[in-house]
Amino acid sequence: MAKRSILIVGGGTAGWLTAAYLARFFDLPRNPRLAITLIASDEIGSIGVGEGAFPTIRNTLQFIGIDESAFVRAASATFKQGIRFDDWVHTPTADRSSHYFHPFEAPYHGDGHSLVAYWLLQDERTRRPFAEAMTIQNRVAEQRRAPKRRGEEAFGGPLNYAYHFDAVRLAGILAEQARAMGVRHLQGTLTGAALDGESGAIDHVTTAEHGRLSADLYIDCSGFRAELIRGALDAPFHSVSDILFTDRALACKIPYDRPETPLESYTIAAAHQAGWTWDIGLAGARGVGCVYSSDHLSDDGAADILAAYSGGRSIDVETRRIPFEAGYVTTPWVRNCVAVGLSGGFLEPLESTGLVTIETAAAMIAEMFPLGGPIHAPARRFNELMSARYANIVNFLKLHYCLSRRTEPFWRDNADPASIPARLRELLDEWRYRPPGRFDFILDLESFAFFNYQYILYGMEYRTDLSPVRGEFPDVAEAERIFARIRSFGDQAAHELPSHRALIDQINAGAAYA
Repeated sequence: MAKRSILIVGGGTAGWLTAAYLARFFDLPRNPRLAITLIASDEIGSIGVGEGAFPTIRNTLQFIGIDESAFVRAASATFKQGIRFDDWVHTPTADRSSHYFHPFEAPYHGDGHSLVAYWLLQDERTRRPFAEAMTIQNRVAEQRRAPKRRGEEAFGGPLNYAYHFDAVRLAGILAEQARAMGVRHLQGTLTGAALDGESGAIDHVTTAEHGRLSADLYIDCSGFRAELIRGALDAPFHSVSDILFTDRALACKIPYDRPETPLESYTIAAAHQAGWTWDIGLAGARGVGCVYSSDHLSDDGAADILAAYSGGRSIDVETRRIPFEAGYVTTPWVRNCVAVGLSGGFLEPLESTGLVTIETAAAMIAEMFPLGGPIHAPARRFNELMSARYANIVNFLKLHYCLSRRTEPFWRDNADPASIPARLRELLDEWRYRPPGRFDFILDLESFAFFNYQYILYGMEYRTDLSPVRGEFPDVAEAERIFARIRSFGDQAAHELPSHRALIDQINAGAAYA
């Protein structure tokens, strides 16, 4: 069988994760039929917006062969058990603010009872918040506890979790692992791409340092520049800026006052007048960023919001302004080129969707890569799946905005039915009479499960009215007993699990899990 070659253009998280994943999948050190090369310039750094992940990253890192303790130490990582949304539902006042939690644990389901309906039938004025009632993770995260204990297996534990991390450091860890598995690394800068006159495929790329480079498959990880997929191949870009209005971020890192500062166990997403501010606790600093719509807020206004949120500390550190257009390439695989990461699309850093789409794309390329036959054979299927995933992520992100009752123009524009995709409008109409369920979604086209929608929906105070069918749910006493057990288990877990800071300090001091 003829040898095949892959050239990845661009490093960062997208390039190096893809390289490492493919190297592991194809057992590159012992595979004489495949060569993988990555070319990247040191001058073009990672953007690293968000610096958070979804729980899928644990399986990805484990598959690649990364040691979890070493990853935590090298990436300045901490554990992430979900996202706390501050003031997304109502405009805060001097005497009122609100928040809700989106945990990574699924709602409790046992003994044949789905508790969602019983929660919906409780008195709205006195019932506990949805995430608090349905899972012990709310209590654990609220108490700044870790999702696991020292001595438990790597990438496992009693509670579901992801990570916060330094994106530049993560890229470095992935690069080291990819190179160790046989990926050839070239330092260099792309200067152009030549197309084959007959097929329109990429014939070769040119670089300042290495001249012409050619491959069977080119993977475009060149970030927002999208040098191959859009620059050379002119693939169409589908903007969703009419649905998701944020288009800029202002980000900074703020050191802790004290090394022993307690660590939150979740991302904080704090709504403001024209978007939201992320707050991520790394081991040695907080990553803070203001995401906003330039149609609703000036750059100076965003800087003022960031300064107010950080207590003025953002003024004293370097900040980066990152413009972006929400959208995605509808055909990320064109002939012999496939785009991964920012070159294929970007929506916004909410819910860590950027990294999720990189993981998905890398896994799909690995599964679909044709070891023989036409290199473009998987293109149509890849494009269908990725476009559908992006469209569904857009719906999920829009759900966070369109139910808000905040009064500012940005939020009122988001609640305008004309800005809500038709499929999401249909589901919202159905969910007035029943909660979201697994048959609402096709698993292979989704990055989020039906219960993720439940957490957002009911965190945003959406009303699903089951009162006309109350008689269909007669096991109220048993449901109440289960709710009480969840509360008790939550208190117990918060007592038994170590503090988040303590576990991170133990790992950084060299303590392994087992």
